[in-house]
Amino acid sequence: MTLNPPLAAATPPAAFDVVRSTAASRAALGGAVALALLAATLPFWGESSWMREFVEIACYLIFAIMWNLLAGYGGMVSIGQQAFFGFGGYVMLMLGNFAGVNPFIAIPLGALAAALVAVPVSFVAFRLSGGYFAIGTWVIAEVFRLSFANVSAVGGGSGTTLTALRGIERATRESVTYWMALACVVAAIALVYLFLRSKRGLALLAIRDNEVAAESQGIPVVRMKLAVYVVAAFGAGLAGALYFVGNLRISPDAAFSVNWTAFAIFMVVIGGIGRIEGPLVGALIFWALNKFLSDYGTWYLLGLGLLAIVVTIFFKQGLWGYAQQRWGWSLFPTQRVLVHGERIPSR
Repeated sequence: MTLNPPLAAATPPAAFDVVRSTAASRAALGGAVALALLAATLPFWGESSWMREFVEIACYLIFAIMWNLLAGYGGMVSIGQQAFFGFGGYVMLMLGNFAGVNPFIAIPLGALAAALVAVPVSFVAFRLSGGYFAIGTWVIAEVFRLSFANVSAVGGGSGTTLTALRGIERATRESVTYWMALACVVAAIALVYLFLRSKRGLALLAIRDNEVAAESQGIPVVRMKLAVYVVAAFGAGLAGALYFVGNLRISPDAAFSVNWTAFAIFMVVIGGIGRIEGPLVGALIFWALNKFLSDYGTWYLLGLGLLAIVVTIFFKQGLWGYAQQRWGWSLFPTQRVLVHGERIPSR
């Protein structure tokens, strides 16, 4: 009797691993935690001018992070986010001056009010698309500015002062404002990062790339865009309320100035749009330029414009985007990378 030859040993299939982080990102996380803890001690040994500068650049950074979420990841290019920035600041002031609410508690309440008003505003804004959407958001911001300029209770066009902090010592006020700014920056970065790593983050990227294709795959496009729009409005309102707590005075021209969105676009474009690291890099560059060149007046603004032109021509994806492509740097990886693992042993 002839025996069948032994079956050839089957090659065990290769296993695959989904990598969500890198050694650089883990090291960056540890460094960021250490830096945040060190920064939290600044009021005990630093100068008050340092804290004021940090609060100002923190407001710009939070605003830029939210604009990057809206435009860089959501594909909704807005030049009217200052509407929610100013609205959050005014709600904080009214709660503090007229309702007796502690201004530091009124900061998140102002942000929440900006998020709530973003819902009816979206019904108007989402009727537009592309360039019409961008111009429409600017018009909406102008409507907000003119509306508050005609309210005499908050100073009308000349603005008014935040009087609710008069009973608090200057050192205490500056320290608490600084700590709130630091906490808001950390929270904004962490929440955006976690959101982009989730399934909703993948859905948002799909909508940005092709709304029709995303909707055909069952993604609720309108609901997702509304959620991102409201979150971006919350962040803008948070930045506005925080800024005017530190500034102690608000006016329609300052609160609803298009410069807020212009500077946010500058930071995001310089650092790299559609990347979490982009606003961080752009904010550092913006702070350095503002620190050392702002005394030159109009030449300073001209320099910002020339730098933006140079970056968009030679570094189309921003400075961090260039570094990421050339050296593979990624401090906040959001992509899922499929890599070969060890072979699965045969059973």
